[in-house]
Amino acid sequence: MNIFVGSLPFSIEEVDLRESFEAYGAVDSVKIITDKFTGRSKGFGFVEMPNDEEAQKAIDDLNGANVQGRTIVVNKSEPRPQGERRGGGNRSFGRDNNRGGGGGYRGGNDRGGY
Repeated sequence: MNIFVGSLPFSIEEVDLRESFEAYGAVDSVKIITDKFTGRSKGFGFVEMPNDEEAQKAIDDLNGANVQGRTIVVNKSEPRPQGERRGGGNRSFGRDNNRGGGGGYRGGNDRGGY
């Protein structure tokens, strides 16, 4: 079962999260999601446990638990509906995409007939 873990302390490491869930059974993988530019934790992650009963026990016990001063959220991760993607896309925010500039500096001293 894939488990979503949210409201994580930004300082938590994957090994710490793994240890918390291994108290309930085998853990296949742990992934804390990080910002791709800064490398800093985004405060949530996923834990994969092969045994659904052990995973459910971990969810029941750890949801609302206090970890390093933060109350974490733990629940079954539901896959995103097919075709739904976040981010990317058209960032023109209502502008047209012709990339034309809006005028600008065209030289100085418009003095007429010289």
